[in-house]
Amino acid sequence: MDVTTVLGHRLHETEEKLLHELRVVRAKARAAHAQNEDAKEQLSLGQKVADGVAATMGSWNFIIAQSVLLFFWVLLNVVAWMEHWDPYPFILLNLALSFQAAYAAPIIMMSQNRQADIDRKAAESDYKINIKAELEIESLHQKLDQIREMEILRLTEEVRALTDLLKQSEANHGRRV
Repeated sequence: MDVTTVLGHRLHETEEKLLHELRVVRAKARAAHAQNEDAKEQLSLGQKVADGVAATMGSWNFIIAQSVLLFFWVLLNVVAWMEHWDPYPFILLNLALSFQAAYAAPIIMMSQNRQADIDRKAAESDYKINIKAELEIESLHQKLDQIREMEILRLTEEVRALTDLLKQSEANHGRRV
């Protein structure tokens, strides 16, 4: 076998290995994605509540609604349209807001911790994908180098063949004269 056939065969084997590796990686990625979807569906009641509370309390709608409620609480107690149930310095309001903060903070932290775990797993997956992409790019560079080597080898053989033909032609032409 000549060198170009050997290199071509080696390229074919390398391509087959790379395709197999890509299929394995793709299958793993699909399985991981399916696991993430299953994990979302299998959240405990506490996790669902924590996510709902964090989503609600972290929105402008909640801030606006709470601000309106606090404004009317203070207004009704200052103007005294009704009986003063919480006169200035609004101790009952402070107690209610303290309870809200005491329960909201740990619930929101639970949701954030779970989201941090999800983000960490996604970052690990991204890292693995980046490493795989780097290896694939390196493999492509090697293939391009092999193709260049084959081209140089083929061109060298053709130059050698042309040189031989030219020498034969000169030798034949020299005999004729």
